[in-house]
Amino acid sequence: MKFTPEHEALRQTWKTLIDREINPYVDQWEKDGQFPAHELFKKMGNAGLLGVDKPVEFGGSGLDFSYAMVCAESLGWVNGGSIPMATGVQISMATPALARYGSDELRREFLTPSITGDYVACLGVSETGAGSDVASIKTTARRVGGDWVINGGKMWTTNGAQADWICLLASTDDGPAHKNKSLIVVPMKTRGIEIAKKLDKLGMRASDTVQTFFDEVKVPVRYTIGQPGMGFTYQMQQFQEERLWAGAGSLNTCERIINATIDYTRERKVFGKPLLDNQVIHFRLAELKSEVEALRSIVYRACEDYLAGKDVTMLASMGKLKAGRLRREVSDACLQYWGGAGYLWDNPVARGYRDGRLGSIGGGADEVMLQIISKLMGTMPRLGNR
Repeated sequence: MKFTPEHEALRQTWKTLIDREINPYVDQWEKDGQFPAHELFKKMGNAGLLGVDKPVEFGGSGLDFSYAMVCAESLGWVNGGSIPMATGVQISMATPALARYGSDELRREFLTPSITGDYVACLGVSETGAGSDVASIKTTARRVGGDWVINGGKMWTTNGAQADWICLLASTDDGPAHKNKSLIVVPMKTRGIEIAKKLDKLGMRASDTVQTFFDEVKVPVRYTIGQPGMGFTYQMQQFQEERLWAGAGSLNTCERIINATIDYTRERKVFGKPLLDNQVIHFRLAELKSEVEALRSIVYRACEDYLAGKDVTMLASMGKLKAGRLRREVSDACLQYWGGAGYLWDNPVARGYRDGRLGSIGGGADEVMLQIISKLMGTMPRLGNR
């Protein structure tokens, strides 16, 4: 990747905002179980951070996807995973299809206020019986005159308790599973939407995640993003950006945990010498740093290929797989070197341990990434051979 002064200016803007508006409050938001999404996203919007790669005519900066990657990487400076994940939903998970395929009217109504931070967005894909297996979703939208009437439910919806609208994937006809789905913008205050419960999670404690039900929810057909029946395809494209975001977002996160562990083990003395002087520790930290740089190479190469219009399904899947596993490896190894202090709830490495576990589940589990990679390698057994 060749970063320009504009990329570096964007990093600095994020660093300033994180130092002033996020890190001083993260501990309290963790205790509260929610951060003030509208308030914080408005500050991000005012700084021009929520639409760097979105069209200028709808309030974005009109830059390429490498700037979104800088956003993801910069958010790794936050002392926890909740805010980066929630912001990632706003920038690179709920809005890419709307920005790319939505009508001008729909983009003015929902994309522009999402870029300015006036609206909080969420993504409705996963269900209780359909997580990584997107084709199996059961939520339906039937057409009645000029409206969609939606029934079903969504699970694991990040930002759901505070969102103004949801980018909802629903089956809109009885055709093949990969060709019968549509992405629909649904305002969250529409009659018939019920937030059943706010989920009590192992990690990402400051990010609200909900289960939502839809009972005869009526929205205009004009709220469809792009063409009806193309929702699965659009969502797979959104997943590519989401998985690239996951890879980039893990870089500074892992480095932050490693650096905090270096500082701690340098100061902590055991048997009269710094912990860091033990070869098993400084060698292990060297290995982990090397793994971070290997992940960086995958992510940057995938981003370059994506900008060049190449299919990055394999590289994005590899980056997502590597990022999820590396966050687990880094936090687990580093927590060990903190000893009893690392086992305390408020310890930053303990928070990284809890938050990082989601990386191998959300946005496509490790096993799904391996399945995709195997298929593209030509090593996946054919159905008839099983």
